[in-house]
Amino acid sequence: MERDSFRTRSGFIIACIGSAVGMGNIWLFPARVSALGGAAFLIPYFICVIIIGFTGVVGEMAFGRSMGAGPMGAFGKATEKAGRGRTLGEAFALIPVLGSLALAIGYSVVVGWILKYFVGSVTGSVFEARSVEEYAGAFGETASSFGNVGWHIAALIITFAIMIYGISSGIERANKVMMPLFFAMFVGMAIYISTLPGASEGYRYLTNPDWSLLASGKTWVYALGQAFFSLSLAGSGTLVYGSYLKKDADIPHSARTVSFWDTMAALVAALTIIPAMATAGQELTGGGPGLMFIYLPNVFAGMPGGRAVIIIFFLAVGFAGFTSLVNLFETPVEALQTKFGFSRKKAVAVIAVVGGIISICIEGIVSGWMDVCSIYLCPIGALLAAIMFFWVCGKDFVRKQVDMGAKKKLGGWYEYAGRYVFCGLTLLVLVLGAIMGGIG
Repeated sequence: MERDSFRTRSGFIIACIGSAVGMGNIWLFPARVSALGGAAFLIPYFICVIIIGFTGVVGEMAFGRSMGAGPMGAFGKATEKAGRGRTLGEAFALIPVLGSLALAIGYSVVVGWILKYFVGSVTGSVFEARSVEEYAGAFGETASSFGNVGWHIAALIITFAIMIYGISSGIERANKVMMPLFFAMFVGMAIYISTLPGASEGYRYLTNPDWSLLASGKTWVYALGQAFFSLSLAGSGTLVYGSYLKKDADIPHSARTVSFWDTMAALVAALTIIPAMATAGQELTGGGPGLMFIYLPNVFAGMPGGRAVIIIFFLAVGFAGFTSLVNLFETPVEALQTKFGFSRKKAVAVIAVVGGIISICIEGIVSGWMDVCSIYLCPIGALLAAIMFFWVCGKDFVRKQVDMGAKKKLGGWYEYAGRYVFCGLTLLVLVLGAIMGGIG
């Protein structure tokens, strides 16, 4: 079966940014920044992104391209290359494949919220609330069990419709519109909120760390888990997108670009949402799943042209959410195509049924579901992919694949960083998470 591919290098980079820049940045990142100490969370987060981000993103892209397959095919070829047959690798590949599906299932619930708020901004129903407390109550009803089924299903239908068109005509084309609009919207909102009374408290929370919190293992575990989640490092989505790359693509350059813009998106989202909480006079440590749906509409309600702005805002956020959903669902879809020879439409249909049923059942527990995914499933999938690439395939193979198409070759430090630093830190977050009992 001939694999689809991205038409342009910029299309690939934008698609990867679209995968990374999503609810992990817009929804979950500000909530964790709020709940885990503001600047005290940002410091370990940026350290983790710098240490693991570039190494991991390069590795998954290169691994996918070298094998011309997603996790199922790539893991199988790696163990076959080592003389242990394909079956062992394919068995391990089930973990990142199912992890990607679990992430997509949780994401779809949040994208359903966004779709509801977008339509509500168009009709004006979002502005029916008269206070922060009323906005919180409205969100609570939306986020309850089976509280948003109709919009949730609509979000899934849109996602799978995009996917049926394939990589070149669907994902690549959609991302070229979605990503620039997202950044423009958030930067504009951040600038506006900076002019409002009380916003300075939000900036202080983001720049003055409580150093005692850095001694907490929880802060570091969540920061590292968030780095994996935000960068889409799970042995799945980035690996799949890499498998569609052509041999002349400059992977190190692509990885640097993706990591930079993902980090900028997370920072801009925090600089928008945390000061918005401050303008409402709220306790900044009260992070939760509804920050974006409670405090930003409250700001929009009082600003000139707020109704038009909120429409554009939720449209841009929805775009970011759909790009992430497409990437996450792409992993199990690609696995069905690779392992069973399904057509793209058949594979999408199967995943649509499975993902749709489970996601509706977890509507009321999505925050906890996503905590488990980011703290456990993302690092486990990323660790398995790293072991396959850096250890099973061997140093010479890694060097050749990473340098292929690169204008500036990486030195010998890269294999060392991948083998010991990346794998070591990934294992560390899993061990600490287990010791802490994971979540809470």
